[in-house]
Amino acid sequence: MARAIELARRGLYTTDPNPRVGCVIVKEGRIIGEGWHQQAGEAHAEVVALDAAGPGARGATAFVSLEPCSHHGRTPPCSRALIESGIHRVVAAMEDPNPKVAGSGLRQLREAGLLTQSGLLASAAEGLNPGFCQRMRSGRPLIRSKLAMSLDGRTAMASGESRWITGAEARRDVHRWRARSSAIVTGIDTVLADDPELTARLDEPDGSVLQPVRVVLDSKLRFPVISRMAQLPGRTVLLTASTGEFSRSSPGVEIITLPADAKGRLDLSAVLAWFGEQEFNEVLFEAGPTLNGALLRENLVDEWIIYMAPVILGDEGRGLFHLPKLERMADRFEMSLAGVRQIGPDIRMKFTSCPNVPGQPAAASPDSH
Repeated sequence: MARAIELARRGLYTTDPNPRVGCVIVKEGRIIGEGWHQQAGEAHAEVVALDAAGPGARGATAFVSLEPCSHHGRTPPCSRALIESGIHRVVAAMEDPNPKVAGSGLRQLREAGLLTQSGLLASAAEGLNPGFCQRMRSGRPLIRSKLAMSLDGRTAMASGESRWITGAEARRDVHRWRARSSAIVTGIDTVLADDPELTARLDEPDGSVLQPVRVVLDSKLRFPVISRMAQLPGRTVLLTASTGEFSRSSPGVEIITLPADAKGRLDLSAVLAWFGEQEFNEVLFEAGPTLNGALLRENLVDEWIIYMAPVILGDEGRGLFHLPKLERMADRFEMSLAGVRQIGPDIRMKFTSCPNVPGQPAAASPDSH
């Protein structure tokens, strides 16, 4: 099973919106076939492993990191392929939280006379697919926000200059978080100030990274059609609360109107609901203090990824969160530290919010890179 999970990791950047899944087929103590799901619409891990095993699969045991699917999607059900192969036993790390499966895959195998087990290395298997599992259970993807700060908690100089607070190693690490995300989200103020591309750039072979959807929260449609991201292939989406006109001179930009809050800004709960409708599994925010402050106030972030560089930017620099009207210690926001790692000269910290109940952290997914 450890090998199946290792294989599943090879699809970390490519399987969206499907889960990352690996499969190993064993007979008489020897691996005779293995595979992993590489991209949505292509063969699932079980089918790849069965093809590698060939006729030798009859009487063997299949170890799979997620319960075999039992329904027709873009591909036929894996449960049927396993039954027809003559496999004797199937061991799944965990049941599939997808309501279309949810135990029915293993049940079909048992009804066909196969031996089944589940629960082996379940936490490691779920750690590969935290966003998929959360979306299947709640309709809401896993939300992360990435921030970078100095030792004195500043994200930029008073002038707004921020390149670069962290070192090259930390910036490469950020691109790994980007690459595993379904979407990268920022606010319009960041677009106007920095003109980012919001792409995942890794030293990987061509085709091994499925580029995330680029999403801009732009309540009043201020997005410049000459921005760099508007010229890139793939999806660039503006989420707006405006009913006004927008220049269509950039045909690659999609415009989606969502409900506004009482102040006329995008309702962030509606934004997250739209993410779920788009089948996004993991969403990464890279935004400024205003948007991050709003996300913190509404407790919408599952994991805060904060890089701290060994530099000082001074007390006039810009902070991580814009949170006006915090006047008493009782008004403070608490977080729970879920992980720490040194990345080059910088420190990467993972936090979860502790809403309303001090000392009771939210659940966090295992560190996966």
